[in-house]
Amino acid sequence: MPSDVTDRASLETLLGEAVGAFGKVDIMINCAGRTKRVPTLDLTEADWNAIIETNLTGTLRAAQVFGRHMVDRKYGRIVNIASLSSFVALFEVAAYGASKAAVAALTKQLAIEWSPHGVTVNAIAPGVFRTPLNQNLLDGTERGREFLVRTPMKRFGKLEELAGAAVFLSSDAASFVTGEVLVVDGGFLASGVNQ
Repeated sequence: MPSDVTDRASLETLLGEAVGAFGKVDIMINCAGRTKRVPTLDLTEADWNAIIETNLTGTLRAAQVFGRHMVDRKYGRIVNIASLSSFVALFEVAAYGASKAAVAALTKQLAIEWSPHGVTVNAIAPGVFRTPLNQNLLDGTERGREFLVRTPMKRFGKLEELAGAAVFLSSDAASFVTGEVLVVDGGFLASGVNQ
């Protein structure tokens, strides 16, 4: 069922439909996101606000809507999607980087508030995965080549390689894991000199 993280009513409808169909919601993956590559001096406030609204405020909004249900039930797993840019700067995506660094911080805030109520809150920080959103920035470009040089595995991630991290953080195997940002990046953040 489609929903919009910029619209609280849309998220409340989604929660209601899920509870109606399944009786409860145990797991919520918070993965809406957007970006725009532009020199920061040319970044408009409208673009800044739109990116922050989706990536950060949308994450909070969805966490509030689903988190209240989980806190009331004394059980839940929330997995937010952070980014490499939660830790390092990526050229000409200042709003995206700021929003994803804030998602990592928000994950920790929610974890310490909600874990006493049986709700874990963690995040996954994907490395570089080719998607329809970024393929034009990666394929055959200097930016794409730099990402590959900085990634010790020398390839982009495959989307299915994120599934294990999501399953782990959503499962009872991670019942004592909260406030963590699990990086799935082919070694990018560990990288220094690779050649």
